[in-house]
Amino acid sequence: MAHDRQAEVVIAVGLAAAMLLALRFVLQQHQAAEVPSGAPLRPGLLLVLLRRPMWLAGIATMVCGQLLGATALGLGSLVVVEPLLATNVLFALPLGALWSRRRLQRGDWIGAVSMIAGLALLLGLDRPQRTGTVLVGAWPILLGGGAVAVVVGLIVAFAINRRARVRALMLAAAAGTTFGMQDVLTQQLIRRLGQGLLTQLVSWPLWSVVGAAAIGLTFAQNAFSTADLSASLPALTLAEPVTGLLLSTVLFGQGLRTNPGSLAAGAAGLAVMVLGVVLLTRSPLVLDPHQRGSP
Repeated sequence: MAHDRQAEVVIAVGLAAAMLLALRFVLQQHQAAEVPSGAPLRPGLLLVLLRRPMWLAGIATMVCGQLLGATALGLGSLVVVEPLLATNVLFALPLGALWSRRRLQRGDWIGAVSMIAGLALLLGLDRPQRTGTVLVGAWPILLGGGAVAVVVGLIVAFAINRRARVRALMLAAAAGTTFGMQDVLTQQLIRRLGQGLLTQLVSWPLWSVVGAAAIGLTFAQNAFSTADLSASLPALTLAEPVTGLLLSTVLFGQGLRTNPGSLAAGAAGLAVMVLGVVLLTRSPLVLDPHQRGSP
């Protein structure tokens, strides 16, 4: 009974985090879209956006969402929490509709139903192989972080000289991959708080989380300023949970069970979620009226 109650809390907190992160996407993309894209990658873009109150409101919303996400990660497994956080796109569409005073289209509803069905399949799988508190040392995290850094570096290198929409997609994938690593680091930080708050202020997990957040945010804002959300949000939404799940499997042994039924259900759930994300991010509600980044 207690386990079921905790699972309900994890789901509720994860969905609340996703809603706040969706609001952050709407606020930040609206502001970043007003900044000329200029160079293929602008490390100093954050300094420009820091002077915009609406973008800062998006940062405040993001921090609140990240705190709720961290709470969910502290209570539950990455295998469960990551798909929940990916539902931010479900909330981004209604928020976009309110912002632009437009109605959701039939394709929007189909995408929403597809994503909810895919999420239900993933959450309905057998429980992860390990769900207890899993703490690892600095070296495994360093190796995982190194692998993520190599992948992100290759993605960014590929993105530099591409046309705008492809560049936005690749930069968003780099951001999502970095955020997936940030989720792993956040879970480690939360589960170490019992060792003392002051101790964690000088620990490697805290500053690794800060560093990953800053790098991921830089990539995401560059993607937002390059093309509309339909180019960047699918990659950003999907790269984070995939990265988190892979790292959870390799570092913590918390991957999904590998029996054929679970693997088939997991693959089906992920495929349906991908379909839902693609449909949702093709909605006119996330397209830039100025058609930035069009081929």
